[in-house]
Amino acid sequence: MKGGTAGTARRGKPRIGLALAGGGPLGGIYEVGALLALDEALEGIKLNDLDIYVGVSAGALVASGLANGLSTTQLFQMLVDETAGQPSFRPEIFFRPAVGEYARRLIGMPWVIATELLAAAKNPLDASVFRSVAKLNQSIPSGVFDNTAVHEYLRELYAREGRTNDFRELRKELYAVAVELDTGETVCFGEPGWDHVPISKAVQASAALPGLYRPVDIDGRHFVDGALRKTLHASVALERGAELLICVNPIVSYDADLANARGKGRHDKLADGGMAVVMSQTFRTLIHSRMQVGMGKYDQDYPGQDVLLFEPDSDDPEMFFNNVFSFSGRQHVCKHAYDTTRRELLARRETLVPLLAKHGVRLREDVLAAETGRVDRLLASMERRSRTGGRGRHAVLRNLDSTLDTLEDYLAEQR
Repeated sequence: MKGGTAGTARRGKPRIGLALAGGGPLGGIYEVGALLALDEALEGIKLNDLDIYVGVSAGALVASGLANGLSTTQLFQMLVDETAGQPSFRPEIFFRPAVGEYARRLIGMPWVIATELLAAAKNPLDASVFRSVAKLNQSIPSGVFDNTAVHEYLRELYAREGRTNDFRELRKELYAVAVELDTGETVCFGEPGWDHVPISKAVQASAALPGLYRPVDIDGRHFVDGALRKTLHASVALERGAELLICVNPIVSYDADLANARGKGRHDKLADGGMAVVMSQTFRTLIHSRMQVGMGKYDQDYPGQDVLLFEPDSDDPEMFFNNVFSFSGRQHVCKHAYDTTRRELLARRETLVPLLAKHGVRLREDVLAAETGRVDRLLASMERRSRTGGRGRHAVLRNLDSTLDTLEDYLAEQR
């Protein structure tokens, strides 16, 4: 990758970009499943060799891998398949307690309490429980977890030959979006002025969900999840000349009435599911409605530039009732995303075929019509490796099986 120039990889061809929204580990895994379907069905492009990549939160992690030349199969092995012999993205990466933050706040707590007691003694008439509580809030950690492990994992991954942790050395344009906490302003790591920040550190900042993770310190400034301002940030790619922009958003609001009418619902009313379900719907509705407003403006703001959005169905209980930080059903979620995207491509083929053709891309309807596809083969290989776990000859067979999966993926890309 080193020594390349951003935006030159597909010179002479339409500029094609990819924008990926956030959604926690579950969202990233959904995106991998959707991308596997798109990669298999779209002829004329490779999803790890586009011109522009934009990612927010978990989407930034996936986008950074693609921009570094990782194939969709390698992303599957990294995020979903622990048997493939690749450095897997383990669940504990997301759940490392912010011990240093706890300690720093606890050390300062006695001083805050003493200051408040002294102030109350000097002026009892001015003493206020609410004021004291507000002061004590300063002793509460700024985040429950520390996601530095995300930075450490990606730094090691991108240190390997053929990859880079430097935005300036990529052959493609990559932007990881975060929000500066002190100003509320959006920052696109990867653009001039911010491209000196390591890709791994930028992804860590983009994925620092406020409250859950402590803000990420970069150059003395603090950054949090880019979804704080926008859900998808597709305009980043459009402003930089993407003529065709493929978007994947894993988080949508849920239509319980439609799900119940189709026999897929789990509650007659979402309120029956308790506070967690109510809060989940509230969060998803806010996030999704904001994205819909933005998408609705693109035709007017960027005439002649085509935007394709892929996301779960509004009556999809699989995505709504799964915890966005759950890893337990990642194989199922990836397969579900893959199947959902394949169905959507077939359902939209009448409009997609001519639109894609404008940009030199063909929709492979023969692939979509097949009963099984790439994810089915990957999951079957994963099951075989699980059955032959262990050391010695079995381990060799597992690694060979994984290598064959990667080779099959490479040959498919050359067709």
